[in-house]
Amino acid sequence: MEHRAFIALGSNLGDRVAMIEKACKEMDSSEAIRVLRTSSLWETQAMYVLDQDRFVNGVCEIETSLSPIELLDELQLIENQMGRIKVIDKGPRNIDLDILLYDDQTFQNERLQVPHPLMLERHFVLQPLCELIPRQRLPSSSSPSTHTFYQYLTKLPPLGSPTSPLTPIAPFQPPITSHHSSRETRIMSILNLTPDSFSDGGQIYNIPESTLAEIIKSHVAAGATILDLGGQSTRPGAKQVPEAEELARVLPAVKLIRSMPETRNVTISIDTYRSSVVEAAIKAGADIVNDVSAGVMDPNMLPTVAKLGCTICLMHMRGTPETMNKLAHYPDGVVDTVARELLERVKAAEEAGIRRWRIILDPGIGFAKTQEHNLELLRRLCDLRAYPGLHGLPWLVGTSRKAFVGRITGVKEAKERTWGTAAAVTAAIQGGADIIRVHDVEEMGQVAKMADAVWRV
Repeated sequence: MEHRAFIALGSNLGDRVAMIEKACKEMDSSEAIRVLRTSSLWETQAMYVLDQDRFVNGVCEIETSLSPIELLDELQLIENQMGRIKVIDKGPRNIDLDILLYDDQTFQNERLQVPHPLMLERHFVLQPLCELIPRQRLPSSSSPSTHTFYQYLTKLPPLGSPTSPLTPIAPFQPPITSHHSSRETRIMSILNLTPDSFSDGGQIYNIPESTLAEIIKSHVAAGATILDLGGQSTRPGAKQVPEAEELARVLPAVKLIRSMPETRNVTISIDTYRSSVVEAAIKAGADIVNDVSAGVMDPNMLPTVAKLGCTICLMHMRGTPETMNKLAHYPDGVVDTVARELLERVKAAEEAGIRRWRIILDPGIGFAKTQEHNLELLRRLCDLRAYPGLHGLPWLVGTSRKAFVGRITGVKEAKERTWGTAAAVTAAIQGGADIIRVHDVEEMGQVAKMADAVWRV
């Protein structure tokens, strides 16, 4: 596949994200096309024909063995197989696939013009394209301008309403919109189904199903929209339990939550670094993956998540829970190093086939970090969010009851570190966190509401 091309993706009918994901899967299933990378997905107002629903748009980079006109034929075949019916030009459509660029070539006939003749006037094209190739220019044979695509984007008039990337987490919850300043912080409730977690190990381990159901109901009533289930402790020095034991702890809880009417709109997250646990949990009804190793501890994790099509949170960590505390050395600065190492994991996820819009990041507070590292990451979360290559991705931050909070506040008992956790949660929200992972759902839910009122404006 010696040719490289960039394809615009768009939909404003039905499940728009699902339509775009299906189109990418159809391209990948072709022997002549392979999707290399995707941009984020951006929701925008319709252009040209204004009386229609909002669009979701993105761009993907592909390699192909097809000529431009053969590629057009293949894309149109995919559109037709997906049931696209063109009623009016630039009107509503369930899927739209347009060739933007093809190598460094120009091409024109009665059916196709490359580069796309309208791409430079379309904010919804340039914004996702600039996530992939901001410094690239049009082929010299098609334009005398030396402007980069990013320069063209900055010259466009501002949109009437702000745009944001979308990160879907479950079909029944709105996607995370990490660029919307007025977004609501999501509350992820920690449910440790283990006997040895650092702050609450054993509290809900092996308890009656009816008791667990009441605890889950209370967390949801207190404002949790994501339940994070863990069957393997990741506290410093924690030893791995057998896979069968982890599954025996997690799967009954997934099935219980899915059987409860009170949790029908709740996202289930699986806190694991094992791909086999992910596959079983997702098939049982879980929605997203929370991997403390970002796919490092199990080489099958990223390909498995790509195959399942679910969203994954990639957390920064070094080593394993048993060895991480020996690896807290950041001579180039903790913020830049964490950002750079997370960017490597994002690239690994993309190479495995995970779409960019299915990625959440976590700076890994307390994992291979000293107290000063943790504090600097909280102070400079906004710098992490803006790091080149990570811009637009949502962030999860977990500070709840952690040891550095206890050291600073002088509170030895982990479950009593509520006040220190509250301050850390506020700092995370000020820095732009989209999800906070907490033990004390009711208290931190109130903290998040207050912090949102102050900072999410």
